[in-house]
Amino acid sequence: MQTKSFTKPLVILAAIGLIAVSCSKNKGESKDLLLSTMDTTVNPGDDFFMYANGLWIKNNPIPAAYSRWGIGNIINDEIYERLRTINENSLKEGGAKGSNTQKIGDFWYSGMDTVSIEKEKLNPLKADLNRIASMKSLADVLAVVAYMHTLGIQPLFTMYATQDQKNSDMIALYLEQGGIGLPDRDYFFNTDKHTTDVRKDYQNVFLVNMCKLSGLDTKQAGEVYKLEEGLAKASRKLEALRDPYKNYNKMSIAQLNKLTPGIDWSKMLPAMKVKKVDSVIVGQPEFLKQVATSIKSVSIDTWKAYLTLNLLNEYASYLHKDINKESFRFYGTVLSGAKEQRPRWKRVLSAEEGAMGEILGQLFVKEYFPEHTKKRYEAMVENVKTAFGERVKKLDWMSQPTKEKALAKLATVSQKVGYPNKWKDLSSLQVDRGPYVLNMKRAGEFWYAYNINKLGKPVDRTEWEMTPQTYNAYYNPSNNEIVLPAAIFSIPGWNDDDIDDAIVYGYAAASTIGHELTHGFDDQGCQYNEKGNLVKWWTPEDEKKFAERTKKIVTQFNKFVVLDSLHVNGEASQGENIADLGGIVIAWDAFTKTKQYKEGKKINGLTPAQRYFLGYSLGWLGHQRNEALANQIMTDVHSPANLRVNGPFANVDAFYKAFNVKPGNKMYVPEKDRIKIW
Repeated sequence: MQTKSFTKPLVILAAIGLIAVSCSKNKGESKDLLLSTMDTTVNPGDDFFMYANGLWIKNNPIPAAYSRWGIGNIINDEIYERLRTINENSLKEGGAKGSNTQKIGDFWYSGMDTVSIEKEKLNPLKADLNRIASMKSLADVLAVVAYMHTLGIQPLFTMYATQDQKNSDMIALYLEQGGIGLPDRDYFFNTDKHTTDVRKDYQNVFLVNMCKLSGLDTKQAGEVYKLEEGLAKASRKLEALRDPYKNYNKMSIAQLNKLTPGIDWSKMLPAMKVKKVDSVIVGQPEFLKQVATSIKSVSIDTWKAYLTLNLLNEYASYLHKDINKESFRFYGTVLSGAKEQRPRWKRVLSAEEGAMGEILGQLFVKEYFPEHTKKRYEAMVENVKTAFGERVKKLDWMSQPTKEKALAKLATVSQKVGYPNKWKDLSSLQVDRGPYVLNMKRAGEFWYAYNINKLGKPVDRTEWEMTPQTYNAYYNPSNNEIVLPAAIFSIPGWNDDDIDDAIVYGYAAASTIGHELTHGFDDQGCQYNEKGNLVKWWTPEDEKKFAERTKKIVTQFNKFVVLDSLHVNGEASQGENIADLGGIVIAWDAFTKTKQYKEGKKINGLTPAQRYFLGYSLGWLGHQRNEALANQIMTDVHSPANLRVNGPFANVDAFYKAFNVKPGNKMYVPEKDRIKIW
């Protein structure tokens, strides 16, 4: 996954004076969006990211409600304005009960009805809170944990159904680590100042305040922290989670019971509405051992507090202002640096996207993603795949047997562009004008059941995991597919027809299409064959040579320092860094076959090659607060945006030629030391 978005919610396009300008149909005569972002006082060979994007960054400070601000925000802003119109029109129109119009309109009504939300306080969740408060035994605790999972809440551990990594034609049940309130296990243990400050706030302020707001004894805050600290200690680090073999441990139910004495999964799973399973894939067995230990050693009162806080943390954004405000204070400000909350209507749209995004998507694509645009990017996918195949054939470090298997896998990569051909059936999802939090609770139940009910059924390879209006994309190794939602191709303020190929090949073909294709052959994707199964298909010699090259990219990114002494985690981010580099060089090859590149005409003083690299950099336009940057380094497998430009470009020969990068420039790397993978 390439994760280009900075945040999903946004502000109004007109208010920030972004890169939107009036365009003519003549690409050579239109005002150039690239020139409106560039800081030409920066030498492109010293810091290309700031050369490409510095002027925009200087002129667009991060709004108070955001921890990051960039092109993803602006695109989402355009999308949200469109979705708001859809919601307001649906509210006016009404619609028959159960219709999409009724659901959209009623959801919007309940989310915007702050008077009722403030009046109700916690009353809509009274039955669930009472269920937790009435627990008297460990059996009761496990029953409540099981029930909360059916709501889509994940206390103690994470559970979901998806394709078996070693048999992609079957759906398997996975159990993995989870259950903590901080974003990653390292927040409990790292000793740098930022992490220490976050941890102290979580332990001594946030948990205490949430106990007060939920009517719990504040002394339980410390006990809940100890419980989560124990779970965190047994959790694997971010980089360790990237080994698909070590995180694949298939067990029978009897073996699982033996691993977790005190938890009878033959009873637990049915209580979680799981049927027809005789085995489970455990990600981290040592973590589930700790879960069993905690079940026996933690007091009932602490379990009451832990589960109450899990419930309220899940629903805080949909409840009255006191709980909402405290949740934002910690997760929005302390963790991410945002100074104030976004407008309510945007928060409601974010919630609606999670609850029933495909309903909105059906209306969105009819209006905003025409068929000829879809065809442009479908053709581009084919061009990039062809270029990738040509690169594989020319590799001097890969043997012929492995090349043949790589080409077979590439040939079978399927692509989903724009929107699904078949939409999910959301007819049973109940939405009304009652309490906002109950609409979200029913949505959580719906999606949990939707996922778990896949067990025992054929794999649906047509399914999308993102909505068309999502500014992101992904590669699914089990399906050997790339999925490219319509929104990922957007450039704010511009009609797709008015953007020259050089920009589009950098912005879309390199940073998205080529990136996702390369994920099928990065340090993780290369372990899955053309059928999407986790099996070794490389010769040992080729595997060793590939590892030598990926080790170099790990070393390169480990050297990047952000925020004083905080380094990029090169091991954890290597897959994304490999995909960035691969996407750039593969899409470059595809671009060199276009008419624009061959003609070589300049547009506003920029050559096609220069516009290609600037187009790629445009995809990472933006900046973020220090808190958000620190959080990203600790929890995200993606490198910071500036390093997703400067890092790979330093290894691309065509970049040196396009911008005359020479020894003495800060980004210069001798040709013999440049990392070559694909």
